[in-house]
Amino acid sequence: MPTRFIRYEKDGHLARVTLDRPEVLNALHPPAQAELDAIWADFIADDDSWVALLTGAGERSFCVGADLKWRAAQAESEEVRRPSYQPHILDTCWKPIVVAINGYALGGGLQLALRGDILVAAEGARLGLPEVRRAQLDDTGAVKLPKRIPYHLAMGLLLTGRMLSAQEAHSMGLVNEVVPAEELLPAAERWAEMMLGCSPLATQAVKQAAVTLAELPSEQGLQRVEHLAAVRRLRASDDTVEGPRAFAEKRDPRWKGR
Repeated sequence: MPTRFIRYEKDGHLARVTLDRPEVLNALHPPAQAELDAIWADFIADDDSWVALLTGAGERSFCVGADLKWRAAQAESEEVRRPSYQPHILDTCWKPIVVAINGYALGGGLQLALRGDILVAAEGARLGLPEVRRAQLDDTGAVKLPKRIPYHLAMGLLLTGRMLSAQEAHSMGLVNEVVPAEELLPAAERWAEMMLGCSPLATQAVKQAAVTLAELPSEQGLQRVEHLAAVRRLRASDDTVEGPRAFAEKRDPRWKGR
């Protein structure tokens, strides 16, 4: 897949996605976003890609969100003024995504990171939702962040636009792990390898259940589990037989992903 603004590599069952506009702190403008959407579509459709690792190029920034210089140049266009929310392709991606936050993760950049499942941050990373400081509405953050962390902690970010250190984000539960910058990719790869050791169909079933049923009462959620597409696919797969067989034979399982 030819790309200009995003690097996309497949390493066995691991897909590596790197935002590659370091000269603008990996800000996303429409051409970069279009490439990223196409990459996610390919990742979702490829049965041999089980886990993705997302990061940003350079040492300064993961992603600072929308390219505001581009937006300023397009200030009178209909695209800038229309409501910003669009359904995101990752909202229905059931494959695990590990995010390595290597610097600033601000605005839409933090929103993108939070669409991952495991977040690892470099010690010098800074996270925040600064939209209120620019007379913008962070609708995605306003809806989703209070569901991720306690209400008052979420509002402390949303109403002030302040930045968090990686350590504070970890204490709030926004990231899984904080490591020195030189250990960031090895740590993210460690998480990815742990998931690659599991059945890919099982991880997809778990993620779909967690994402789609989490807000339901427990009994209602349990009643719906078997109706989920990823769960039905797991139940009908060779992998669901291979797991117990490998355990009984005291060997590593040989997952097929089907």
